[in-house]
Amino acid sequence: MLGRLYAATGDDFLAKIAVGGKTQSRLLARGGGWTVSDVVCTSGPDDRPFEERHADFSIAIVAAGTFEYRSAAGRELMTPGSLMLGSAGQSFECGHEHGVGDRCVAFWYAPAYFERLAADAGARGTACFGALRLPPLRALSPLVARACAGIGHPLGTAWEEIGVRLAAQAVQLSGGRPPRASGAPPGAVARVTAAVRRIERDPDDALSLRSLAREARLSPYHFLRTFERITGVTPHQYVLRVRLRRAATALATEPGKVVDVALESGFGDLSNFNRAFRAEFGVSPRAYRRAG
Repeated sequence: MLGRLYAATGDDFLAKIAVGGKTQSRLLARGGGWTVSDVVCTSGPDDRPFEERHADFSIAIVAAGTFEYRSAAGRELMTPGSLMLGSAGQSFECGHEHGVGDRCVAFWYAPAYFERLAADAGARGTACFGALRLPPLRALSPLVARACAGIGHPLGTAWEEIGVRLAAQAVQLSGGRPPRASGAPPGAVARVTAAVRRIERDPDDALSLRSLAREARLSPYHFLRTFERITGVTPHQYVLRVRLRRAATALATEPGKVVDVALESGFGDLSNFNRAFRAEFGVSPRAYRRAG
């Protein structure tokens, strides 16, 4: 049922990835110097990646699926909840060697507009990102959840506000974060990709470190190190944030009881859910629903 609640990346996304080898973009909103779109890519292992170039500054929130993002600066595995960062004029490739399809909420910023936002956020010198990717960090969770919920309700979402805050946080958080997956062997990336898609498919399952490591055919120690190295967070942090993002979307878009959302999100009781939700989003589930 949780997959149905998470309408931003649920049945609609799964239906679209059956098309194969295409990218479809749906405009969600635009304003002076910025644009945001719902971008669904249906490429898979049989589709050869090709070089592209960022015409503007870009921040893409990965809402579903996985892919590899590569440029001259290195390569990163993009997973749900992470941000793909692109500076104007940067060449890049996106590959799907280990899984089919992805969905992103993509913000594009005209260079002059982005440079003004970056300066206001404290950036010095020429505006650019200090990394290719930001992993699913707690500091980003509120914005990521709001953007993903907005896919199904674009007219009721404050896209300009999200875009401004997203740009500021991306500039601040990306400094000093070099690409982390550039030295990871393809086999390790494939194992972690499979684990990520397993978590995304059934986030409310009993997903212990031992069980995920066993499916990846690694020891718990090596799986933990490999997963954190490639995704930027531990398996426990990743599972928790998947559950909380989907719960946040359910609270913002569905009328169900908070206790039902908690149980469907994989939490054993309401008190644990309330505590984890407040730690992640800064407010209680009920306050989050009222604000939404």
